[in-house]
Amino acid sequence: MTTDKYSKLVETNKNTIFHPASSISDVLNNGTTIFTTGNGARITTHNEGEFIDGMAGLWCMNIGYGRQEIGETMLNAATNLGYAQTFAATSNQPQIELSEKLLQLTKGVFSRVHYGLSGSDCNDTAFKLIRLYNNLRGKPNKKHMMARVNAYHGTTVAAASLTGIPSFHTAFDLPIDGILRAPKPHFYADGLAGETEPQFTQRMMDEIEKIIIDAGGADYVAAFFAEPIYGAGGVITPPQGYFVALRKLCDRYDILLVADEVITGFGRTGEWFAHQYYGFKPDLMTTAKGLTSGYFPLSALFIGPKVWDVMVQEADQLAAFFHGFTYGGHPTGCAVALKNLEIIERENLVERAKTMGDYLHRELRNRLQGSQIIGEIRGAGLLAGLQLVKSQDLKQFFAKSDKAAVKLQAAVRKHKVLLRGLPTADALAISPSFVIKQSEIDSLVSAVVAGVEEIENILL
Repeated sequence: MTTDKYSKLVETNKNTIFHPASSISDVLNNGTTIFTTGNGARITTHNEGEFIDGMAGLWCMNIGYGRQEIGETMLNAATNLGYAQTFAATSNQPQIELSEKLLQLTKGVFSRVHYGLSGSDCNDTAFKLIRLYNNLRGKPNKKHMMARVNAYHGTTVAAASLTGIPSFHTAFDLPIDGILRAPKPHFYADGLAGETEPQFTQRMMDEIEKIIIDAGGADYVAAFFAEPIYGAGGVITPPQGYFVALRKLCDRYDILLVADEVITGFGRTGEWFAHQYYGFKPDLMTTAKGLTSGYFPLSALFIGPKVWDVMVQEADQLAAFFHGFTYGGHPTGCAVALKNLEIIERENLVERAKTMGDYLHRELRNRLQGSQIIGEIRGAGLLAGLQLVKSQDLKQFFAKSDKAAVKLQAAVRKHKVLLRGLPTADALAISPSFVIKQSEIDSLVSAVVAGVEEIENILL
């Protein structure tokens, strides 16, 4: 396509598209970047050439760009059936086969799977299901949902309410009533002087328990939503023993534990699921992104026996589950998910995420060892977060007006690497495709080092 044609597309884009998570003024004044092709861990733009996509799109392109067999699977599925609704006890073969496969991967922790289109709608479905679950149990007051400061759970009304980032609430009259905000478990930033990591974990549990008691206890608090590793809120890893302790606390108060694995699911941490990595069993699990590696919009809510058994016992009272989506369980999407999982298994990409992740973290630590502004490098597998600090010795953080994370993102981009600055945590996120090569990790880390040096000169 010629430069003139792209210029026309940019202009048409200005006049037709309302972009998500974007500045309206920026789009109107500066236009947009058009992605044109992708291959492996790389993506090409219309105006700046090829980049290493260090974020795998939006944390989702796990098997990498340009997979021809995914396209062939879409064609075959669309040609064979195209669409099939799944209401009123109807189904399709790809949905059935995918559900069997997903329950196998979760090793008996869950009983059923329910499909949607995105992580946001998956969390909304969980939200509604929890309300239904307690209504069926004769506990109509048990409706408060807990989620954590800085957590991200989506942008629909319920999911955005669970999200603990104020910018997703301002101007939208959110959060809705009934949301309880638990503390952010970031030991590096919030641990007290002389406090050990296990002591910090216990303090977090004590604070959560106080919130539960203040809200009325087991009769009023229904569920706790938690990402095993924070995503947009800063790639924050849990302190030692956190989820094992949280599981016990939730059991004590008859609270459902919901693992939001929209980002961490399907191999990102070097295990199929992050709850396996951290050694706990959730009651519900929300997933999307890596389910199809972004090739088709599809989400899956995993429902554990604690909830499912009540659904079965009260089936006559329930009559029907009056919830669902036109495209839930879409045969093309489920076929794509099956092929995606086949590729992950065939190419040992979960193990690759672990080994390449170990290499990524080791190189980041080695090459950023002398940095003045990188205070912590955290994450698991091919998921990493770099914490920006103004001073390491006194653990001082940059002011919001410094826009350190956004500036670092821009500095790294100059070296043909796409990463994501997370302003709410002043952190830089790294989440590449599982197929990224060692040489590409070397280039990515070199770009980060160069970007850090540039920002140090600007901000210090």
